[in-house]
Amino acid sequence: MKIIARIYNGFESKFGIPRQGVLCSSIESRIIFEKEYRSKDAIRGIEGFSHLWLIWEFSSFNDHKKTLTVRPPRLGGNKRVGVFATRSPLRPNPIGLTSVRLERVFESSPDGPMLIVSGADMMSGTPIYDIKPYIAYADSHPDAKGGFTDDVEFKRLDVEKEEGVVIPEEIEEDLQQILSSDPRPQYHNDRERLYGMSYAGYNIRFKVYDEKLVIVSIEKE
Repeated sequence: MKIIARIYNGFESKFGIPRQGVLCSSIESRIIFEKEYRSKDAIRGIEGFSHLWLIWEFSSFNDHKKTLTVRPPRLGGNKRVGVFATRSPLRPNPIGLTSVRLERVFESSPDGPMLIVSGADMMSGTPIYDIKPYIAYADSHPDAKGGFTDDVEFKRLDVEKEEGVVIPEEIEEDLQQILSSDPRPQYHNDRERLYGMSYAGYNIRFKVYDEKLVIVSIEKE
């Protein structure tokens, strides 16, 4: 398979990427095509669609052994289910599938045609193998069952900051979405543990107390 494009955003490491893009649905990413596909013809008509499917590679995961069971975070990381009943990155083939909203289309930019999308759960630099339009009558199933995910309630954390911590304005809205969706592994529940993540050139450190996340520091990397 050929890489047709790469996605770029503020997610500079695996830690902190939302488990599903819908949890941070307004965070924007840029899709820049490889030189072979930098043609306006390749995206002709794409502006008529509100959403797209991205087929991509879990390029930052090196352990793609043939495991038949995994421990999904939604089950606390303690219960095993079949790999094909999950969206775990630990798969026989490192392929991801994400539905994103198409926000803007630039036919010309310094990097050629570019797509701006929101709701991507992908690390910056991730290779994309294909882009397909999301078609509601074919792709939407309102009566679909969610398996074990239907039994797990999702709760957002309250996000606060310690005295003296200043959140840069350019990342404030994104950071609120990312941190409130609880970026920790689901089986972590240590009130004293200091967590760290990188986003958009900043190093953010925080602690979690029950259902409250407290930002301890934000520093430019």
